[in-house]
Amino acid sequence: MSQVIKFPLLVLVISLVVLWLAVRIGAALRKGRRSLEEHEREDYGLIMAAILTLLGLIIGFSFSMAITRYDQRKNLEEEEANAIGTEYVRADLLPAADAAKARALLLKYLDQRILFYETRDDAQLQKINTVTTQVQSELWSAVEAPAEARPTPVLAVVVTGMNEVLNSQGYTQAAWWNRIPSAAWGLMIAIAVCCNVLIGYGAHGQKTRAMLLLVLPLVVSISFYLIADIDSPRGGMVRVRPQNLVSLSQSLRPH
Repeated sequence: MSQVIKFPLLVLVISLVVLWLAVRIGAALRKGRRSLEEHEREDYGLIMAAILTLLGLIIGFSFSMAITRYDQRKNLEEEEANAIGTEYVRADLLPAADAAKARALLLKYLDQRILFYETRDDAQLQKINTVTTQVQSELWSAVEAPAEARPTPVLAVVVTGMNEVLNSQGYTQAAWWNRIPSAAWGLMIAIAVCCNVLIGYGAHGQKTRAMLLLVLPLVVSISFYLIADIDSPRGGMVRVRPQNLVSLSQSLRPH
C-alpha cells in the first residue's frame, strides 16, 4: 500500500477497477432475488446514506490531511530560503577568507536544495542527499573554526544562523516523509468497496444500473487520485516548487 500511493495514476487505475468490480459483485448478488419490500427498502436507504456519509467524511478528512501537509512543505521551503539568505548576509561578519568560503559553500548548498525539490529520480535523490550531507559538514566547519578562534557575540550570531540553515533541511525532510497513513487509505478503500457493493445490490433497471456502474466508482476514484496526488511530494502533478529558493539563487547570482 505504501508503495502504491506514491504513484497517483496507479491509485486512480487500481481504485477504479476495484470499485467497478465491487459494483458488479453487488449487482450479481442481486440477480435472482425478490424485490425489496417497502420497509426493507427504507432500511436499505438508511444504511446506504450512513455509509456514503461516512465515506464522504473519511475522504474529506484525508483531503484535509493532504492539504495540511502540502502547505507545511511549502512553508518549510520558504523558511529554508530565508535561513540560507540570512546566513549568506551574516557571512560578512566572518574574516574575509572565511566569509568567501562560507558564501561559496552556501551557494553550492542552495543548488542542492533546489535539486532536492525538483528531482523525481530516486538514484539522483540519493546522490543529492549525499552531496548535501557533505556540504553541511563543510558549512559547519567554515563557521566553527573562526568561532573557536575568536569566540565573540558577533560570531555567535553567525553560528546560530548556520545552525538554522542545517535545521531547516531536517524539518523539510521530515515533512516530506510525513504522509497520510496507510491505515487511513485502507479504511477509505474498505468503506468505498462496501458502498459500491450496496449500490450495485440496490440498483434496479438496466439503465440505472449502467449509470451507477460508471459514475460512483469514477467519482470516488478521482477523489482518491486527488488525495494521493497532493500527498505525494514527487509522484504527482501537484508539487511544491522551490520558488523561493530559485528566487534567492537568482538574486545571489545577478549575472
